[in-house]
Amino acid sequence: MSGHSKWKNIMHKKEKTDAQRAKIFTKIGKEISIAVREGGPDPAVNAKLKDLIAKAKANNVPNDNIERTIKKASGESDVVYEEISYEGYGPAGVAVIVEAATDNRNRTASDIRHYFDKFGGNLGSSGCVSYMFENKGVIIIAREHDEGKNTVTVNEDELMETALEAGAVDFSASDDVFEIYTEVSDLRAIRDELEAKGYVIESADEDKIPSTYVTLENEDDIKYMNLLLEHLEDNDDVQEVYHNWENDEE
Repeated sequence: MSGHSKWKNIMHKKEKTDAQRAKIFTKIGKEISIAVREGGPDPAVNAKLKDLIAKAKANNVPNDNIERTIKKASGESDVVYEEISYEGYGPAGVAVIVEAATDNRNRTASDIRHYFDKFGGNLGSSGCVSYMFENKGVIIIAREHDEGKNTVTVNEDELMETALEAGAVDFSASDDVFEIYTEVSDLRAIRDELEAKGYVIESADEDKIPSTYVTLENEDDIKYMNLLLEHLEDNDDVQEVYHNWENDEE
């Protein structure tokens, strides 16, 4: 799993402009709305909602925004979001999965198909690329973090031992972070155990890990793949984008 780096995506999102951060707030708000409708407004009994509240706070979503979204989703609202997945190919056969939450299926499908067509790809049928990905939990822990005026450095061997004993299936380290991979069903329990032992969690989410990767050599392919990803991620209906492009410049 070493080729995959969810941390790069997280850092990319953290460095967004104010306008782009607002889009992130909107996307998380949709996830919270769906979770409330499916499991109720109480995070004590709605584990998905509890996780999303933690995700919102990690992305600096104000508490007022979170509470307002939960309250609105708990009441009567004309807006109902539907979760849909799209699959297709980017330039040179890069596999792409797009997860969306929309109140207008036709609008979203039209937009996504347009992006694929415009930037050298094609939207496929359900299942055309999902077999190339495996659902896993990914927990990110920074190698260093600040506690007051002190910088704390995480001991790699101790963290790896703790994570594997807790049930993690894989562990990788980079210059900045440690990535802990879990079965999706074990993600919450392992995250809670690591937090209980004092580790600071940067992110703990479900992810789709590619089984193989594609390297793009042609400059036009690289240009259009970047444009495809940018347009997908900037679309308000798109929640997550997964792909198997091995981009060394990320």
